Amino acid sequence: MSQQEIRAAVIGVLKSIAPELEEAELAPERPLRDQIDLDSMDWLNVIVALHERLQVEIPESDYAKLTTLEAVVAYIGARRAG
Repeated sequence: MSQQEIRAAVIGVLKSIAPELEEAELAPERPLRDQIDLDSMDWLNVIVALHERLQVEIPESDYAKLTTLEAVVAYIGARRAG
């Protein structure tokens, strides 16, 4: 799966949780939770949906690594490759 495909899947998951999300307004290096105004339950739903959609295990100890769009895409890419 390419980085572009992973990015599209991540954005799809984010839009399913926050339908008001405008992809063009996402800054890849800024924290997602600040940009999309996700509370902790919404963020947990994002993590679960990423796991289900992309078939990647995301241990709770790694949640703090998933801050920006770039970080999420890189993390999933590395987990799928490994």
